Amino acid sequence: MKRYFAGVVAAFALLSSAGMAQAQWTDPFSAVTNNYRTGVSPIPRQTVMFQGEYAPGTIVVNTGERRLYLVLPNGQALRYGIGVGRDGFRWSGVHRITAKKEWPAWTPPSQMLRRRPDLPRHMAGGVENPLGARAMYLGSTLYRIHGSNEPETIGQAVSSGCFRMTNDDVADLYDRVSVGTTVVVKN
Repeated sequence: MKRYFAGVVAAFALLSSAGMAQAQWTDPFSAVTNNYRTGVSPIPRQTVMFQGEYAPGTIVVNTGERRLYLVLPNGQALRYGIGVGRDGFRWSGVHRITAKKEWPAWTPPSQMLRRRPDLPRHMAGGVENPLGARAMYLGSTLYRIHGSNEPETIGQAVSSGCFRMTNDDVADLYDRVSVGTTVVVKN
């Protein structure tokens, strides 16, 4: 009986490893698109106590803290580190998520192109795109909550008004919210 059990375990292990190898080789596109983790956030995502009169599901962006909170029930929130707008590009207000996109294309706004004429006029979505793995569009503004391939910018004031997250964190948030989610931006 022991010998039979050992044989079954060995056969299962062999089939499992062969199946894993086959999955890695047969779908290279999914391996690229699913591997959006381009670095660990210098500010780890964590569940924290949260004071405020916001309904669960609300996103609260605190630009001064350089943190984004997803309000949870029972006085808690998920806290993420973010990159915010540099001096002269910070803003506040209340909007809703009006669209969500995976691996979004990027067309720099005309205001940005005036400041940076060296930028491409359009960039297809993908791992090199500055919007990263996910983007959530905020109302009728030019601003987004989006991923970044530069994890070292998290916790910094470097953007033109958008809120940057690591690709891992933005994918996590993206899966937790929907179009229509309220986003409160505080300075």
